[in-house]
Formats: sequence, structure tokens, C-alpha cells
Amino acid sequence: MSSNQQRSIQRVTAQGAPNPQGPYSHAVKAGGFVYVSGQAALDPATSKPIHGTVAEETRRTLENLKEILEAAGASLEDVVKCSVFLADIRDFAAMNAVYAEYFDAAKPARTTVQAVLPAAGLKVEIDCIAFVGD
Repeated sequence: MSSNQQRSIQRVTAQGAPNPQGPYSHAVKAGGFVYVSGQAALDPATSKPIHGTVAEETRRTLENLKEILEAAGASLEDVVKCSVFLADIRDFAAMNAVYAEYFDAAKPARTTVQAVLPAAGLKVEIDCIAFVGD
């Protein structure tokens, strides 16, 4: 990096989102992008898991993502990429129906895979990248 370039990395903490469950930030802003850490269906007030149907968990997860994006100066409309991790890929249709409500017009690139999730019993985790400009 030349002396004329300025390095700008900002760690983001959203007051209305569940506390991170490990050594990571809610999000990091860098190079015109916001990188949001994987979120799950955690209660924003207690940071405890909210077990429910995959539709209920997807809705809570996306609300948590939305809160973090807003704290970073972005919105769901700015999202360019999502990664969705499902404990059971057979839940794809139910997750996708709720996901479509949140990303109706703005359709980011997306990957969806089955994975072993770190929070016991939760069905979905989603992370995203949003573009906020330079």
C-alpha cells in the first residue's frame, strides 16, 4: 500500500443485534463493502437461541442481519452476496419462501449448502456482503 492510499477498516457493532458468540465482529466495513458475520436465530435481547420452524428461524436471522446492516450504514437492498447454511437441506423451500420476502426486488448472488451449525439445534445461519461504495 502506497503512502498516498489510506487504509480504512471499521469494525461494526449493532446495539439491536445479538452479541457475537465468539471472537468476531458483527460486521467489518472495508473497501466499500460490509462483510456481515454469520447470523442465526438468536434473541437480540438475550443472545439465546430461538428454536422454531425453519421459517421462523430464517425470519429472525434475517432481522438480525438487517439490524447489523443498518448499523453499518447499509440495507438489505445493498446486499450483493449471501451464504445460507441449513442444518437440513430438505428445509430449503421453507427457508427460501421467507428469504424471498426479504429480497423481493434486490436479488443478491447466493449459495445455499447443508452444514453442521455451531449452535446446537438451530436450523439456519446466513452471512452476507453488502456494497456501500467507496
